[in-house]
Amino acid sequence: MHISNEYLYEEDKKNYLPTFKRFPLAFIKGKGSRLWDADGKEYIDMLAGIAVNNLGHCHPKVVSAIQAQAAELIHISNFFVSPPQVALSKLLVDLTHLKHVFLTNSGAESVEGAIKVARKYASKHNKGGEIISMVNSFHGRTLATIATGQKKYQQGFAPIPAGFSQVAFNDLEALKAVINDQTAAVILEPVQGEGGIIPANEQYLQGVRKLCDDNNVLLIFDEIQTGVGRTGKMFAKDHFNVQPDIMTLAKGLGGGMPVGAFLCNEKVGNAIDYGDHGTTFGGNPLASAAALATLKAILEEGLVERSLEKGEWIMKTVRSWASIHPMIKEVRGLGMMIGIQLDRPAAPIVKALLDDGIIVNGTAESVIRLVPPLNISDEDIEKVLGKLKSLIELTEKNEKSKI
Repeated sequence: MHISNEYLYEEDKKNYLPTFKRFPLAFIKGKGSRLWDADGKEYIDMLAGIAVNNLGHCHPKVVSAIQAQAAELIHISNFFVSPPQVALSKLLVDLTHLKHVFLTNSGAESVEGAIKVARKYASKHNKGGEIISMVNSFHGRTLATIATGQKKYQQGFAPIPAGFSQVAFNDLEALKAVINDQTAAVILEPVQGEGGIIPANEQYLQGVRKLCDDNNVLLIFDEIQTGVGRTGKMFAKDHFNVQPDIMTLAKGLGGGMPVGAFLCNEKVGNAIDYGDHGTTFGGNPLASAAALATLKAILEEGLVERSLEKGEWIMKTVRSWASIHPMIKEVRGLGMMIGIQLDRPAAPIVKALLDDGIIVNGTAESVIRLVPPLNISDEDIEKVLGKLKSLIELTEKNEKSKI
């Protein structure tokens, strides 16, 4: 019996909680920047599992690390240490120039941990525990993380946890107006992802850093999507010369394995006592081995620098089309984290590209998000750009013919 896209899609609908609006496709194999579905069709992956597969699919160094570790030791609990966890922790501390790391299973768990340690620090300094986040941010789908995020993700889940407020992104005066002695921390993404690929202004971030310092408020950078080479630096913070007190990671950290982390500086770490936080699976030997192999491969293969170079090439190319294609309003991003702002909903373009063998996604309703593997070939980039340009031209031509 041939296990087809249709069969798997219909079987999934019988059993899986209907929370994802899935495409009727089932992928069974991946290699590099290519994917194959159950019917044998080949695709160029410009989504990378939503900025997860920074090394593409089944990178041999990550596969080998997972295979070798799985044959030795998978899980032991955090009552004990393991060589991969020790090595990964040291590498993350060295790369971030922060003092302490806590390994998790996901981005949302990393943000939850960051909120907890920020509030513990505030409590020890006789401050309130309010967390200020940014309008159009996205920090996860747990109850606390949706409290920091967009209202549309909060609908139907009341009561939303208290102690959270929002201000406009890239607006220092708005933050100044609300920060006070009840504020424990400010959390933001250096580049808003779900909000439409919107980079922070350097002057703004430096102003936020000073404002937090002046008020003994912690600054949390959510680098879950921007981290691990995605923006053309190992971490997006390095574009802005701003060091946060706490930083969250996940997505690209494990080469596809579910693994996350949050890191903090010494003053935050000094506020933590034994038993203040924990995890069963976080930092297990298998996930740590995958993350260690991923980071080493990205560094050894020069993919951070490549991300900046190739991202600029993609953005420059698409911007060059805007003068003759009015449906392109703006191109934003850093490195290989790119948003193409359209004058219309992105969903039809996303679907048309998928039908043509190109995987992208839409965010903020009218933005095409491109977050490909950092090691995607120039040939694949050229193919994607060619098909995207042809689709835009065809769309505008069809609209003119109807007038």
